[in-house]
Amino acid sequence: MTTDGAPAAAGTRVVLRPLATPLPLGFLALALATTMFSAVQLGWIDADQGRVAGFTALFLTVPLQLLASVFGFLGRDPVAATGMGVLSGTWAVAGITTLTNPPGAASQGLGVVLLLAGMAMLVPAAAALGSKVVPAAVMALAATRFAVTGVYELTGSAGWEAAAGWVGVALALLALYAAFALELEATRLRTVLPLGRRGAGRSAMVGEGPLHSDDLVREVGVRPQL
Repeated sequence: MTTDGAPAAAGTRVVLRPLATPLPLGFLALALATTMFSAVQLGWIDADQGRVAGFTALFLTVPLQLLASVFGFLGRDPVAATGMGVLSGTWAVAGITTLTNPPGAASQGLGVVLLLAGMAMLVPAAAALGSKVVPAAVMALAATRFAVTGVYELTGSAGWEAAAGWVGVALALLALYAAFALELEATRLRTVLPLGRRGAGRSAMVGEGPLHSDDLVREVGVRPQL
């Protein structure tokens, strides 16, 4: 009812809980895992220290990226949800394989998984390219890191191992930059470091293009089927 006693107009109301972007958490977790595995692949630490990389992946990176994936779904961000979910599962397999195999040993089974994970990571990377270039680049480089490491695991080649290590270092640096830029953007409510926002990503940041009320009936949680 309205204040004058007339019946209120029928309509659809959607109430969403404000959520912070989960990407910085996921990218920092990614930097930790890829750096540890790169340290082993490049010989910066002894091969038997690979178990530390395995523990890092399992007990630090996997739970943090899984959390980021869950909040990506809750925040209706399919790129964050899908990308972090694939990363979490892949690092779990890599961590367990590292802990159960002899130090420095290659695993053809892991190689196949990594090649498939690399292809899977191209899906969220391609989806993010139209709105946020830097996060898309992180996911694309993660796909490359998995693919190159997969080739090493399949061949046992020292050259491919070194290449995987250096790609991992580049991935860590890019992931750290992306996480820092996103954190600054969230805390200062403006873009400080370039993220390559464009299209819908730019509109979301500057408050343009609000969703029309007539479109709400087709949104998740309102429409009868996804």
